[in-house]
This record gives sequence, C-alpha cells and structure tokens, in this order.
Amino acid sequence: MKAALCTEFNAPLTVTEVMLAPPRKGEVEVTLAACAICHSDLHFIEGAWGGNLPAVYGHEAAGYVTGLGDGVGHYHLGQPVLVTLIRACGTCACCADGRPAICEHAGASHTPLALPDGTPVSQGMKTGAFAEKVVVDASQLAPLPDDIPMDVAALLACGVITGVGAVFNTAQMQAGATAVVIGTGGVGLNAIQGARLAGARRIIALDIAPEKLDAARDFGATDGVLAADPEVRAQVAALTDGRGADYVFVTVGAVVAYEQALGLCAPGGAIIMAGMTGNDDYMRLNPMMVAYQEQRLLGSKMGGTVLRRDIPRLIDYYRQGRLKLDELISNRYRLDQINEAIADTAKGGTRRNVILFDAFERGAP
Repeated sequence: MKAALCTEFNAPLTVTEVMLAPPRKGEVEVTLAACAICHSDLHFIEGAWGGNLPAVYGHEAAGYVTGLGDGVGHYHLGQPVLVTLIRACGTCACCADGRPAICEHAGASHTPLALPDGTPVSQGMKTGAFAEKVVVDASQLAPLPDDIPMDVAALLACGVITGVGAVFNTAQMQAGATAVVIGTGGVGLNAIQGARLAGARRIIALDIAPEKLDAARDFGATDGVLAADPEVRAQVAALTDGRGADYVFVTVGAVVAYEQALGLCAPGGAIIMAGMTGNDDYMRLNPMMVAYQEQRLLGSKMGGTVLRRDIPRLIDYYRQGRLKLDELISNRYRLDQINEAIADTAKGGTRRNVILFDAFERGAP
C-alpha cells in the first residue's frame, strides 16, 4: 500500500510503498477513506515528542473494515468505522473506571508496518493513518452509520471528541456556567460547540487572529477577545461579572496560553488542559493562589472519550443540526498532496485539512 513516510524530523514526508501485516488476534484491518491532519501529527513530524523513525503518523480517520483477526466478532467486512488512537485493554483500573483514553496497558506494541526490505516502520500514535490502510486493535474503532460522509466522520476521531469531550466529560460543565476557550482551531471550536451544547451562558473565545474570533462566533462563542490584548484579563472579567470564567479551556499546546489561563479563571473554577505542549515545556504557576482560590487544573486526553458512549451522541447532534462538522473542514487533499496539506495546517489558519483516499470515492469494498 501507499503511505506518507517520515524518515527525518522536520522534513517533508515521502509517499512510498509500505508493507502492512494482516490483522492478528483482536485486530482489524481498515481501508481508509479519509484522515484529517491534527496538530499532534505536526508535533511528531517536527520531532517535538521524539519517537523512532521511519514512521507513519496520522490518527484521525474513518474507513471500511477489510480484515478481521481472530476473536473479533463485533465488526463485519465492509462496515464503516471510525479509527482513533484510543487503544484500551478494558481490564485495567482506568478502563474499569470508564477512562479508556488513559488505559494503563495501551503502550507501544508491535508494529504491523515495514518497508519492502523488512525494515520496521513505527506506527505513529498506534494508528499510522497517513496510509491507504491500517491494522489496529479492535478497541480503537467505533461503528458508523452508513449515512455519515467519511470526511466528516474522520473528524470525530480526534478533534471533535477532544474539544466536546473536554466540556462534557472532563469539566462536566453545568448549564449557566461561563467559559473561556483559548485557541479557536479544530479543538477550540469544538470546545466552543461543547460549551454551547452544555448550556453555557457566556462563551468567550481567545485567539491571536481577529478573523478566527469571527469564525468562533459561528460555532457558538458569545464574545471574542484578542489573546495578545494587554487588557485581556480586564475584558474577561468585565464579561463575567468581575469573577473570571468558571471554566477555562486551553486547546493550544503553548505554555503562554496555560499561564494566561491562570489569570482568567474564577475562584473555585477549573482550567481544562487539552492542548498538548512539547515534552520539555513547563509552565509557571503560583501554587498558593491556586490553593487559596480553590482552583482546579484538569488534564484532558482525547476529551475523556468512551467511544461507544460518546460517538453515537455526537452523531445524533450532527443529524439534528446542533453540531457543526462539515463547516470544520477547510480543505481536502489527496495523499500525494500531504506535504501541501501539512504546510497549510502549520500556518495556523485552518480548522481541519482532510486527506481523501480512493475508498472515499469508491465506498465500501
């Protein structure tokens, strides 16, 4: 099959032939129709999170089941499915507590990928979806209805569940709350949508780009404030009865955003940490003030998503016109255009760029 191979950090990917092993026990082969580009992919490609090369990245995908390993009885050939990086054993303490995104046994395992000469290829984020096919653990899939377009469905695999899930699952936001969302990219817009669905009375979007604040209003933001404005703290206070926000969602992987969030949070409020920084990035905080105001710092990986619980709910919201998905797609590319798509994503002005494969046009095999 063809895949976009990373052979050197911070360098263009190479679309080339890669070998894919058949599914083993508990695994499923999926022929992909679409894969969106997430900023996490960019972090890996740039080398910010380390890892072994060569590698195939990509983790926000959808396609059709084309192979079943032993013991997989709840999927069938030709079935449309979502493909995510959430791999869960189902038995550890975190899985038993309903938190499969932080499964304790979902670390690195064997890779099904290799070069034609037998050289192993790392399966980025346990998915490797910048490729025509993937072989993943069955726990990484969620069934899809036949009427959801595959490019739209792919967005549910990461950006949407991370943003909406940060509101529903991590923050467990109550109706009538106030929220600040720092960053209005793919995850930020979905945190805004989640806050709207949860009944927030005030949703304040922060970004460095004025045009992105205008777009945030289309997704449910009630107000927009430039993140670089020296009076940003005063503006947020004025919009929240002088208190600050009950919830501050940081959806960008920037230390400055996290440090800014501390000054925007109300007493008793929470900062939801959804944006992933580099491995060596650290933030400064005053622990006395956090303790004195009983503020909370809540980590949020993949929005605390439970696939079979949350994906059907989000699909219902989409069908009802309450969750915008089509509007999240900025551009569509073919696999041989992936470097163009990545460069466009890196500029920071896109919502989601999506790679389309042959199966997108062909449909179920």
